[in-house]
Parts: sequence; C-alpha cells; structure tokens
Amino acid sequence: MTTVCLVGDPTVTLAYELLSRETAREALSTYEIEEPFENALAVETVSLGAAVSLCNDLKWYRDRFVAESLVRDPSIDADEWLSADLAGLVRDGDVPPEETDRRLKIFGVRDGELVDPEYVLREQGTVPERDRDDLEGTVVVRVTEAEFST
Repeated sequence: MTTVCLVGDPTVTLAYELLSRETAREALSTYEIEEPFENALAVETVSLGAAVSLCNDLKWYRDRFVAESLVRDPSIDADEWLSADLAGLVRDGDVPPEETDRRLKIFGVRDGELVDPEYVLREQGTVPERDRDDLEGTVVVRVTEAEFST
C-alpha cells in the first residue's frame, strides 16, 4: 500500500478545510483517514499511481491549505517519503526510483508536529543524523532538484 500524507499549512485546520468541501470530501470518502502528525491527514492507496492521482485530484486544496504533500511507497522505500512532485515524476517514468534518494528534506518531529525542515544531500548512502534532544524523531522526505533549491 502507498500512503499519501497531507500536512496542513500552520494557519489552517486541514481536516476542516478538506472535509467541509464537497469535492475534497468525495475524493477522500473511499479512504480511511488517519492523522499521523499534528494537522495532517493520511490515507492508504493501492499504488503509486493512485497516490499521485489523489494528489492531483486535490491540487486546488493542496495549493491553498497544504504545506507538504508526501507519498510513501514501500517498493521505493518503506520508511522514507517522496514529495508529491517527485512521486509524480517516478510514476511518469521521468525519474527512476533508485535515483530518488540523493536530495533530502529532513523534518524533526516535536509534539507530533513536523518542524525545522533541513535540506541535505545523502552522502555514501546514509542520512545525516539530527542530534537534538528536543526532537522525538525525524521524517525523511526525498525531493526533486527544483524543490531542493528552494
């Protein structure tokens, strides 16, 4: 199963914004919604293609209410996420899955929220450690070259 996770912009309550609007509510109605992080919604889809299609269906809402759109496909990596843009490139065959792991955006997790994103390049196949006592963990997101330079 491939997971889509939408992390809300800090200025909105994502669940309210998505579920109070008919089109978004209908797009999400066939999925069991989870909340893996504060102000985030996640659903399990059957494939990378279905995950990217869902992200595309929700584009209008993502542009307005979502800070991060993430996709995790176990056939690419069981623990690391792809940005929705990178997932789309993989689905379309523009980027091979094995070439997605160089550019990373690493979030800290504090009180259930994704915080303090840091852009890093993977060196020698390892993810740099974040040595901060105030973090509960980290979330690794593989990003496109364009996203990495922003």
